[in-house]
Amino acid sequence: MAKQVIQTLKIQAPGGQATPAPPLGPALGQAGVNPGQFIQQFNDATRQLNGKVVGCLISVYNDRSFTFEIKSPPAAVLIKDAAGIAKGSGVPNKDKVGNLTRAQVEEIAKEKMPDLNTTDLDAACRIIEGTARNMGVVCEL
Repeated sequence: MAKQVIQTLKIQAPGGQATPAPPLGPALGQAGVNPGQFIQQFNDATRQLNGKVVGCLISVYNDRSFTFEIKSPPAAVLIKDAAGIAKGSGVPNKDKVGNLTRAQVEEIAKEKMPDLNTTDLDAACRIIEGTARNMGVVCEL
C-alpha cells in the first residue's frame, strides 16, 4: 500500500542557513514533521545557495515521513540582487529604485523557467519585467 499524503506545506527559507526557530519550526511541528530532521536535510540540499531565500514544497505522509522539493528563489529576490537594491519602491509608479538590463532579465527568466507557467523565453522575460515594474525597477530594452 502506498503512503498517503496528508498535508502539503509551502515555505520560504534561507538556503543552507535555515533554523528550527519560528516561523519554520512551529509550522513543521504542527504538520507532524520533525523540524530538526527537515532542517538538516534542507540545509544540505541548499548549501550552494548560501542564504538566498528559496521556496520549498513539503509533502507530509500519514506515517509522519516527508519529502520536499526545492523551488527557485522568488523573482523579487532575484530582481533585488540583480538591481543591487535593498527593497522595492513603496510607490512604484512614481519612485523608481533601480534598473535592469535585458541580459539581466533574461538571466533571471532562465533561472525561474522551471517554476513559471511558460516554456517561451520571451514570455518568461515579460513575466519578470512585470514583477520588476511592480517593484519600481525599470527594465531597459
